[in-house]
Amino acid sequence: MNETVRKVVSGSLAQHGMSRADLARKMGKTPQEITRALNGGKNGGSVPPIWQNILETLDLELTAVPRAGEHG
Repeated sequence: MNETVRKVVSGSLAQHGMSRADLARKMGKTPQEITRALNGGKNGGSVPPIWQNILETLDLELTAVPRAGEHG
């Protein structure tokens, strides 16, 4: 996961008044899994190799944007 996506997700958490622990509970994950994903730790939040290759080959970058009409 790239830094831009992590920042957008963190900003969205703040906008929704949610903590990482809240997100974890809502997703049925542990807070540690969420922290690893958002911090980019070992194997945390990484894009599967096939997708990374597809994106690189097509000169694309993964981004996160709010869905239209969702959550405000």
